Amino acid sequence: MLFGLVSSILSLPVAPVRGVIWLGELIQDQVDQKMHDPVLMRRQLEQIEQAAAAGQLTEEERKQAQQAVLDRMTGRRT
Repeated sequence: MLFGLVSSILSLPVAPVRGVIWLGELIQDQVDQKMHDPVLMRRQLEQIEQAAAAGQLTEEERKQAQQAVLDRMTGRRT
């Protein structure tokens, strides 16, 4: 009982750091979910195709953009 109280008191100074770490992990999880959202990725692929069809992207740029989305989909890092 006494040990728990002492340990709680001694760990108080690091509580803000733990809170910041937790918040950072939460933000990272949200970013990961957003980056791997299939609906968002499909929309990005469609936008790439539309930009290429409108002449805003060269064939090489289109391929690179598509590959970047597909790499995110599969978890590959470049």
